[in-house]
This record gives sequence, structure tokens and C-alpha cells, in this order.
Amino acid sequence: MKITISVAQMDVSFGKPAENFARIESFVAQAATEQADIVVFPEMWNTGYDLTRFNDIADVNGLQTLHVFKALAQKYHIMIHTGSVATKRGDQFFNTTYIIDEKGKLLSTYDKVHLFGLMHEDEFLTPGSKKDQFEVKGVPATSVICYDIRFPEWLRTLSLNDSRIIFVPAEWPTPRMPQWRTLLAARAIENQSFVVGVNRVGADPENRFGGNSVVIDPLGNNVLYLGHEEELKTVTIDINATDKVRGFMPVFADRRPDLYE
Repeated sequence: MKITISVAQMDVSFGKPAENFARIESFVAQAATEQADIVVFPEMWNTGYDLTRFNDIADVNGLQTLHVFKALAQKYHIMIHTGSVATKRGDQFFNTTYIIDEKGKLLSTYDKVHLFGLMHEDEFLTPGSKKDQFEVKGVPATSVICYDIRFPEWLRTLSLNDSRIIFVPAEWPTPRMPQWRTLLAARAIENQSFVVGVNRVGADPENRFGGNSVVIDPLGNNVLYLGHEEELKTVTIDINATDKVRGFMPVFADRRPDLYE
């Protein structure tokens, strides 16, 4: 089984959802032209980390995000991983991912579980409490967000449901690019899965963001690697590689969960 993935490494206008939404269709259209099965966006692309203004700019119940992406999925006949967006539900704010299939159907919703104190998420956001599981062309997949990848026990928990692709939208600052690359490769190797890490570029008032979006195979090798500029790139992966690696080295069968707690 082969799956073609487009990675949309975009810049983000700080605190300006209208500007960011206005740029989304061009990425989806390009991905469709490149015959991608799915296009993936970075973390919090609708607002950036303008946390103090979320009451005014967060997407209420995700309605704008869902309306826009469902229409684009139907128009271009492409599956969309929306990265993540700032959402407001009731009086709480979340960092939320939506997965939409090529017919415009919502497949899954995920709220970031681990909140990143260095960027003040824990002061403004409510953490999620549910797993994200869906399929891409019938292939089991899962999704986490940025800081989540520093918690290998969480990704292993998700991978135990036979996920073969782990999607990771992010706003990962430039000074920690070495850790970004290392952690993504480690998560791919230990879970014997493909990892799709999609980071933003550009800057906000407090940070610069390094791009370096990447698709990594189950052995930790880069099959797609982006630089530091805004761009969209596309790659085709062969999911059969996960079966080969798991057959050769049966990590999941060799686990000793009776000793892990």
C-alpha cells in the first residue's frame, strides 16, 4: 500500500486568523495537483501563540476550520490533516486537530494532551484526554501535537492500536531543532512507524520557528526533508515497510508490560 503525503510548511500571521485562513486553499490546491492522498498543516496555524487574545480570535467550536476544510476536501478530493488550531468551547480553550476525509467527512478530533509551559500553554489551554485514531486509505494512523513527542509512553500507547503513521503538527522553535529531529526519529524507530512532522516557519514576538518538516521511515531515515522557508513538498511512502521492519524485529511482541508500572 502506497500513500502520497503533502507537507504544508507554512508561515503564520500572529493573531490574524483571517490572513491565515486566506492562504490555506493554495496549499490544498497544490497538494491536489501533486496527487497527494493527504495534506498536512502545522500547529496553531490559525492564530499562532497569541494566547492572551484567544477569547477574541480562537475558533469557536472549530466551526470555521471545519467549514473551510470540509469544503476544500470536497472541492479537491483530498484528505486533510488540519494540523491544529486554537479553539474555544464554552469558556475553555484547546489546541485542536481535525482529520477530514476526501469527501468532507470529519474522521477524528484530538486536543493536545501535554501542554507546553515554556510557551505558556498551561496558563491558557485545557489539556485533552482522548486518543486520536483514524485511517488513511485504510491504513491505521494516529496524531499528536508538538510537545506530545517528548512523552514516548503516550506515543507507544497510541501505537499499540497498530498505527502505521504518526502525524505531528508543531510550532517548534529554532533553538531546539536538533531535539525536534532526534525525537521524531526516535518515535519512528521505537514504534516502527512512519512519522510525519510538520513544523511552521517564520516568527512571532517571542520565538523563531525552524521548519525542518520531515517524513521519517520506520528505520529512522528521512524520506522527505524541508528547509527553513515556507513551502509544500510531496512524497510517496510504502506502508509495507512497517510490516518488514516489524517482522524482522518484533518489538511489539517482545514487550514486557508486566514490568512497566
